[in-house]
Amino acid sequence: MFDLSFYKGKRVFVTGHTGFKGSWLCRILALADAEVTGYSLQPPTSPSLYDIAGIGGDVRSVIGDIRDLPALKAAFEAAQPEIVLHLAAQPIVRDSYKDPAYTYETNVMGTVNILECVRGSDCVRSFLNVTTDKVYLNKEWPWGYRENEELDGFDPYSNSKSCSELVTHSYKNSFFADGRVAISTARAGNVIGGGDFANDRIIPDCVRAAMAGEDIIVRNPFSTRPFQHVLEPVCAYLMIAQRQYEDGRFAGYYNVGPDDRDCFQTGALVDLFVNHWGAMKWINRHDGGPHEANFLKLDCSKLKATFGWQPRWDLDKAIEKTVQWSKCWLSGGDVRGCMDEQIREFLEL
Repeated sequence: MFDLSFYKGKRVFVTGHTGFKGSWLCRILALADAEVTGYSLQPPTSPSLYDIAGIGGDVRSVIGDIRDLPALKAAFEAAQPEIVLHLAAQPIVRDSYKDPAYTYETNVMGTVNILECVRGSDCVRSFLNVTTDKVYLNKEWPWGYRENEELDGFDPYSNSKSCSELVTHSYKNSFFADGRVAISTARAGNVIGGGDFANDRIIPDCVRAAMAGEDIIVRNPFSTRPFQHVLEPVCAYLMIAQRQYEDGRFAGYYNVGPDDRDCFQTGALVDLFVNHWGAMKWINRHDGGPHEANFLKLDCSKLKATFGWQPRWDLDKAIEKTVQWSKCWLSGGDVRGCMDEQIREFLEL
C-alpha cells in the first residue's frame, strides 16, 4: 500500500493528533521512525486512545486550538515539516447541530489557518486535508459518489467539511499552482476500530453497552454507510502523502471507502458486532434526533486506478479486530502492543 520506510526521518506535522484517527496515524508514523509534531486540543474523550496507548510519547505534542493562528504558526515554524496531515476537526454530526458556529470555525477557519502556515513556509512538499464522505450533496441514490460530484453537505458538520474542501481547492489554485506543494484531499467513509470512545457513534455505543451489560440501542438500523477499519483510510492518507511528495502529479481529490459488499445497514453492522462479542442483543429505538443521511456510498475507482489500492480488511475482519482491541483494554491488557500487532498484520510486515 505504501512504503513505511519512506517516512523514516521525515518531518511530519499532524493536526488533530490526539483524536481517534490521529492516534492510529501517529502510532504508524512512530513505527516508521518519523519525526512527528502533533498540534491539537486535549484528547476529545475520556478515556482516550491517545492516553491509553501512550501516543504522547511518540510525538512532539503541542496542545493548541486550530483556530488560534499565532499559536499554530509558532508550532509549525518550530517543526519545519516536509509533510502536513490535517485531521483537526469537530467531527460529530449531532454536536454540529448543538454548536454550529464552533463547528464552522474549527472545520473551515482551521483549514484556512493550516493552509496559511503552508503558504508561508518553504519546507512543505506534501499537504493532505482529511475530510469526509459527507461532503457530497446527498441525493439518497444507491450508487457511490465520485470525486466530481457536487459538494453540498446537509448538516453543519457535513457542510463545514464541504467548505473545507472548497477552501483547499481555492488555496491550491491561487497559491500553489506552480506545484511547489502537492495538495490533496481525502474523503473517507465511516471508520471503526479499537479505541474510539466518541459519543453518537455506533461501535463505541456497542462497546459501552457491553461494558454495562445492557442492550445496544440502535437509532436507525436501516441507514447504510461505507464502514471500514480505521487502518484503511489512515494508511491511504500516508500513501497519498508519500506518492504526491515523490511526484506532484498524484495530487488530487480521493474517496477512501470499502467495496460495495461492506456498505452495511447499521443494524447488520451491529449483528456482526454481537456475533464477535457474544451474549448481547440490540433494540431499535429512534430518539427523534436531527436529520442524518439514510444512504451513503463512495465510488473509490479513482484511488484504485491511480495507486493500485485495494481495501485490506472486509467489515467482518474490521469488527473482529475492534472487538479484539476492546476486550484487550477491558481486561487490562497491553493495548499499545495490540495496536502494533494489528498495524503489522494490516501492512503485512
